[in-house]
Amino acid sequence: MNEQIQPATVRVFIALAPPADAKQELARALDPAYDAHPRMRWNRIEDWHITLAFLGEVPVGAVALLRTPLARLAAGRGPLTLALRGGGHFDERVLWSGIDGDLEELRLLAAAVRAVVDDCGVTRVNRPFRPHLTLARARRDTPSCAVEAAAGLAGFNGRPWRAERLHLVASNIGRGPGPIHYRDVGAWDFGGQPSAAV
Repeated sequence: MNEQIQPATVRVFIALAPPADAKQELARALDPAYDAHPRMRWNRIEDWHITLAFLGEVPVGAVALLRTPLARLAAGRGPLTLALRGGGHFDERVLWSGIDGDLEELRLLAAAVRAVVDDCGVTRVNRPFRPHLTLARARRDTPSCAVEAAAGLAGFNGRPWRAERLHLVASNIGRGPGPIHYRDVGAWDFGGQPSAAV
């Protein structure tokens, strides 16, 4: 009998996801960087997200603890108007796009999400909230790629879009070879019904 063993932990984060057309607009602006830096580890466009709270590896049961409080939080908030703007890099290796729009509301949302996680007794990585969308990582032997790609995004001004859903996302990082994939383990509409989880 070949029984699949379920992992005891899951790597999760809570995020917002830009709509497909906003991501495509940014992807077109990245075309020169894709061509110039093919050895960078580019994130899949369908996985682009704005992380509000990164929990890291948590017990699988923590996901169930978070569902109802996150649904309530989303139900009590309205959508945010955001846009993808410009680019930058962390430590000359991580390429990102900046976020513009309702930034104060975005910061308040991130703080509220982190408070929900803390109130549930779930551990999370305690790092400052820097609104951004991670695009790629340069390999250690070519760190200048991220710097050059960021310069190419300096004038990028994406169209405004509405962030209308809160996402609880799991990743397969550290679960074997192959590309990183993300999947929603919960998603709730802002201003929706607290029980409406997908």
